[in-house]
Amino acid sequence: MAIQDFRNFPFARPRVEGCGRFLGHRTYWKLYAIENCMRVILHSILVAQIGPDWWDTSVDPATRKAIDSLKQSYKKGIHTLPGSHDIYYVYLSDLTKIMTTTRNLIVKVIADVDTWIVKMEGVRIPRNLVGHMNFPNTADRSRIDSLHNEVTTLMQKLEKEPELKIRIP
Repeated sequence: MAIQDFRNFPFARPRVEGCGRFLGHRTYWKLYAIENCMRVILHSILVAQIGPDWWDTSVDPATRKAIDSLKQSYKKGIHTLPGSHDIYYVYLSDLTKIMTTTRNLIVKVIADVDTWIVKMEGVRIPRNLVGHMNFPNTADRSRIDSLHNEVTTLMQKLEKEPELKIRIP
């Protein structure tokens, strides 16, 4: 039996849990991989092109200010921090903005960077659905599956590039 959105049926807690398990097993982990691989890719390329302080010179002041404010919400010793670099505080839409802003540098490594920006924007809404614990339809899950496969292929290609060192932010 295929898992279906629990909201289309009379309430049953096991159905809610089944949807959660399905999304975690089928979709969420792919979004996790997409976002984190893109963070690593952008960071690696921009460190190579600009240097370790690429964030301060490439990310618009409004985004940096929003991230600084968000970081204040995390209480040291109480909350788990998203990561040691500010890039871990941004959303998928912010990653596409960074790609757009630094396109002239990224295109040196990823020739079809504009296509990648469009692909990432194509999963922004489905990602938000899943991130806010909602159930995406088949088409949205397919978009996520496709982008996951393509990001995996891109990452494998970049890992073989002798001029690019893959760096975890």
